[in-house]
Amino acid sequence: MKLKDVRTWVTVPPNGIGGSFWVIVKVTTDDGIEGIGECYGIPFSGDVACRMVEDTFERFIAGSDPHDVETLFRRAYSAGFTGRPDVSMMGVFSGIEIAVWDILGKAAGQPVHRLVGGRFHDRVRTYTYLYPRSLAPDGAPGEEFRDVYHDGDAAAERALEYVEMGFTALKQDPAGPYSFQGGRELSLTELSRSEYCVKRIREAVGDRADILVGTHGQMTTSSAIRLARRLEPYDPLWFEEPCPPDQVEAIGKVARATSIPVATGERLTTKVEFHEALKAGIAIVQPDVGRSGGIWETRKIATIAELFNAQIAPHIYGGPVAHAAAAHVSFASPNFLILETIRSDFHDAILQRPLRWEEGYLLAPTEPGLGIELDEEAVLAHPYETGGRLHLEMCQTPLDSNNAKRIDDLEP
Repeated sequence: MKLKDVRTWVTVPPNGIGGSFWVIVKVTTDDGIEGIGECYGIPFSGDVACRMVEDTFERFIAGSDPHDVETLFRRAYSAGFTGRPDVSMMGVFSGIEIAVWDILGKAAGQPVHRLVGGRFHDRVRTYTYLYPRSLAPDGAPGEEFRDVYHDGDAAAERALEYVEMGFTALKQDPAGPYSFQGGRELSLTELSRSEYCVKRIREAVGDRADILVGTHGQMTTSSAIRLARRLEPYDPLWFEEPCPPDQVEAIGKVARATSIPVATGERLTTKVEFHEALKAGIAIVQPDVGRSGGIWETRKIATIAELFNAQIAPHIYGGPVAHAAAAHVSFASPNFLILETIRSDFHDAILQRPLRWEEGYLLAPTEPGLGIELDEEAVLAHPYETGGRLHLEMCQTPLDSNNAKRIDDLEP
């Protein structure tokens, strides 16, 4: 069996949940087995990302035996005489590698988790961001938008709705927007607003749900510590990426200064960068399987985390293919904590059969491979415009600690 062909698509989720677009990959073997994968967060236009996937496949993957996952990884990792973590190449390779594991599972007649350690968990706990009702699948058309990110009362109301849906953990980032400038000192207004949001969520859900606080790496070390101390009375499950991702020592300093477990990883790639984060003192690693190097590399990251008595909570902000891949790693990892998830009509629509939940938990698939099949017509029905928005974009306006600029006035 040899890897023969690759095909790529860029599809656009209508409500924008999961990013501006998803890069979907299909790999076919010479004996007709098809596997699907998904790339996460390649920082280029969707059409350019597709060409990068196709070029990488032709150079390093085509004609190979799919069982040689280590060889395929080393080829991509060293491409262009690099031999170091590269977020773009690993985003490209991860989508291909996920498709390869889908092929291996189908060829073996086994779900992927059986091939990467076996099913340690029968079901895995999931969490959701607080999405406004007007963006969420249960929101009625034309329903008034309420800012659950900065309005603590709206956040509390929405949190309780998600708890009623079965979720036992909820994430919110009340301190945005996210500027390209790197770490900054939050204003007193932002600190107070963030504290109020978390306080109101805790009052609403009590001990029925954990609160996960995201910050998207926008603070200086000192600002992150100031915010963490304000949030400690509300007992969050974690404080996520408090400083920019290239400031791992700073994130470690925050971890040592707060009782809240510190998590990071959505913008890191390969075991190299996660090892550095763990050495700095991170308690929870958050690899995104569509960027971290694929299923096998993410499984290694989970194993390394065990040596630090740390847990793994895979990040997801994309489509259902990467979601399924992350789930298989989660089912096989003893130190799994919780899996990010997005439940929307479009996530279900591009699959022939959706993932299966039970009261906030994702159930282990029993079908071979990833256990999902793509609805190609649904994917093609939502095409990407060449040169459109990136998957995620940062505010291009510097912000100051006086909070002088209104959030509504800022460019995305």
